[in-house]
Amino acid sequence: MSRTVGLVGARGHTGRELIRLLAGRPDMALSFASSRAMAGEAVSGLAPEAPKGLVFEALGPEDTAARGADAVILALPNGAAGEYANAIIAARPETVIVDLSADHRFDEGWAYGLPELQGRERLTGVRRIANPGCYATAGQLAIHPLRDRLAGPAHVFGVSGHSGAGTMPSRKNDPEALKDNLMPYALSGHIHEREMARHLGAGVRFSPHVAEFFRGLTATVQMELSSPVSAQELRGLYEDAYGAEPLVQVMDGIPEIRDGAEINGAVVGGFALSEDGRRVVMVSALDNLLKGAAVQAVQNLALGLGLDEFEGLV
Repeated sequence: MSRTVGLVGARGHTGRELIRLLAGRPDMALSFASSRAMAGEAVSGLAPEAPKGLVFEALGPEDTAARGADAVILALPNGAAGEYANAIIAARPETVIVDLSADHRFDEGWAYGLPELQGRERLTGVRRIANPGCYATAGQLAIHPLRDRLAGPAHVFGVSGHSGAGTMPSRKNDPEALKDNLMPYALSGHIHEREMARHLGAGVRFSPHVAEFFRGLTATVQMELSSPVSAQELRGLYEDAYGAEPLVQVMDGIPEIRDGAEINGAVVGGFALSEDGRRVVMVSALDNLLKGAAVQAVQNLALGLGLDEFEGLV
């Protein structure tokens, strides 16, 4: 029997990918899709894979809770998810909630959902899951195998396609502003910097940028180590961490945007090592809309519901 899933914030780029991914799973059924901007329109107009007859609805927090879905995905901007989560928890505490915003990534009452690093046992059967950010996913995948050897903060240089800026018009998704351009932003205190540092238990310095391509993301990470590492040992640490992970590929070369874009997983590589073995540069690439958002949400949703994590993803 398939589990019913509601989607709030369905009109965005990530919402469109979620509709497609849910349609590919026989064990999940999209029961409602909420969007004030598209209320009354057929969901299939945005995503042809949507169930026939499903239309977008303008649902507030209490309306969403009253629908009684087995699970709800909140694909809302930062600051907007809390009232929906509170209403659902009050009315139906058994509902699994996956929050794609940053509203609960620092909340001890919510499980942080990066299965490859946090462990499936911490997510299986859990009802409150905070989905990691796209940059935070890429950065942590590059840093995690070396986090216990760091001699100082890891420095992450990130570049994302403009889909990461969402659908609300801004300079960060304006084609004219981005043309032939690379746009630095949030030069200090970016929320993904704090997110990475918190969940890695290590210092992080993060410099985000947005470029004129639509989707995809790379993170180039510089790390100083407390003790030397050999090239063979370095490669072994990443193979041990990710060799059995279906959605993380360890590659010999340097990952580029095109290596991570439009795939469900992430690619980690680079393996640049200084002569003294104390400085490492790693690169990770992923699709900010997929492993950086929608795919990870479906992984978390499946674990929370006790279903196959990789159905339709691998």
